[in-house]
Amino acid sequence: MPALSTGPAVGFEQVGKRYGDAPPAVDDVSLTIAAGSFVALVGTSGSGKSTLLKTINRLVIPDAGRVMLDDKDVAAGPAPALRRSIGYVFQDVGLFPHLTVAENVALPLKLAGAPDHTRALAMLDLVELPHVLATRMPAELSGGQRQRVGVARALVTRPGLLLMDEPFGALDPVTRESLAGAVRRLHDELRLTTIMVTHDMAEALLLATRVLVMAAGRVVSDATPAALLAGEGGDVAQALVAVPRDQARRLAALAG
Repeated sequence: MPALSTGPAVGFEQVGKRYGDAPPAVDDVSLTIAAGSFVALVGTSGSGKSTLLKTINRLVIPDAGRVMLDDKDVAAGPAPALRRSIGYVFQDVGLFPHLTVAENVALPLKLAGAPDHTRALAMLDLVELPHVLATRMPAELSGGQRQRVGVARALVTRPGLLLMDEPFGALDPVTRESLAGAVRRLHDELRLTTIMVTHDMAEALLLATRVLVMAAGRVVSDATPAALLAGEGGDVAQALVAVPRDQARRLAALAG
């Protein structure tokens, strides 16, 4: 079997987006995400992290600047073809209730004109779901199982780039931890470039190799988890780091 290629580099070149007369949702963002990275976009609500993420697969069209995958502008071709080449997982999984699990997973292949039931079943193995679930409907699954199906569907076309927008936010803590670990394993095994939006700084620190902190549409900190834990990254970043650090301190005090 040939070696897997690494996912693409992602570049933002002076990207801006404004809605009406409101302050910019994304304000002149320029940075490059290296191929094969696992990057977390964090920030408070309204900081612009989800808007920036969606400029990559053109769910949001920027007013200024451009987004690049390797050396290609994402606006250079049809949006549907671009989106089929990018895995996308979001909090409200978006499974079709009238389709079985296997049909949901295989849907991107069907839309691309290459239906493959065997490939859909293989994806269930990849996300650690038993084949017995293949014929079930989404309503018969737990929240964690539905989100795993969403991950399987996002990866069924073998994309090199995986985008995730608050993918674990609606899950209970145990399921959230298990699925987060599975996603990190898949990132490593498939050599993906992964960009995840989260409001949970502990999650970002534990999963990502690089953390981008946003505020008022700008990236105000760009650092490794270790650097952030060492106190670097500025006031906005440290205010976010303070939350899990304080929780850990309080838990340690309770444990005596």
